[in-house]
Amino acid sequence: MTLQTHTVGGRGLVASVEGLGTMGMTAMYGTPDEDEAIRTVHRAVELGVTMFDTADMYGPFTGEELLGRALKGHRDELVVATKGGGVTLDGTGKIVGGPNGRPAYLRACVEGSLSRLGTDHIDLYYLHRVDPGVPVEETFGALGDLVTEGKLRYLGVSEASPASIRAAHAVAPLSAVQTEYSLFSRNVEVNGVLDTVRELGIGFVAYAPLGRGFLTGAVRSVRDLPAHDFRRTSPRFADAHLEQNLSLLDRIVATADRLGVSTGQLALAWVLAQDGVTAVPGTKRRTWLDQNVAAAGIELDPAVIAGLSAAIPVGAAAGDRYTPLGMASIQE
Repeated sequence: MTLQTHTVGGRGLVASVEGLGTMGMTAMYGTPDEDEAIRTVHRAVELGVTMFDTADMYGPFTGEELLGRALKGHRDELVVATKGGGVTLDGTGKIVGGPNGRPAYLRACVEGSLSRLGTDHIDLYYLHRVDPGVPVEETFGALGDLVTEGKLRYLGVSEASPASIRAAHAVAPLSAVQTEYSLFSRNVEVNGVLDTVRELGIGFVAYAPLGRGFLTGAVRSVRDLPAHDFRRTSPRFADAHLEQNLSLLDRIVATADRLGVSTGQLALAWVLAQDGVTAVPGTKRRTWLDQNVAAAGIELDPAVIAGLSAAIPVGAAAGDRYTPLGMASIQE
């Protein structure tokens, strides 16, 4: 199948309804396999994926470098999305501070991302996290200048509150807001984020639509994860929360079995069925990529969508999405 494309936001950005998240291609999800990662990116291009999502902190730096190498020769036909400002990085990639929205820092971030990606422009650039110490209007004023200069084409923000989204959009119009969204992470439905982006004509991009792999059913314990996988520290995978989360997962499994699709495909199809949502499931292997792309061709009956929504209501998943340190940088 070839993925459908749609407009992301109201400023002309067009991308496949499903993109590819590349964080897992770095050391964050166990030992990297660069050859397989590059083959996975090439396979995604073959399947019609046009949005590729990375960030300067993936690695750090190595995620952008890998994607730049993998997309060489395909650059002009694709949407390259990256992020900066989620943490403060020094020139070696060492994390030396928290979220950083200072204009001078972000300008340096953009220059670094351009170099690592091997391109003269970034199609979609996100402020990775809102810096509480810098007015968001100041941050996006600077990012808007980089759009005027042609280094960035479209702007976005990740894990931002409705107030921050509105403030940023008033200064430099946004094309996308990226936030975690899945059957296990539905807070955007009740905290005003989805209502805000739909009101303002901003696209919504869902990351971790498979609950960081939990909703595939392949991970039923942290012992199923590689030794250095960052999910080993995730509260949702912790023993204290695992029994409740597995019971929720089994509700998805039952529906998937009835429909004859995989559990992960059903969970991803539910996200893709939401109005105006683009999903960027991450994977580093072609096998999972093929399954994820196939999910975009699954048309769910409205009764199935409603049934899943009722079976796993907002807030049902046990445990926070991140450790306390990670949650501190999220606006909810």
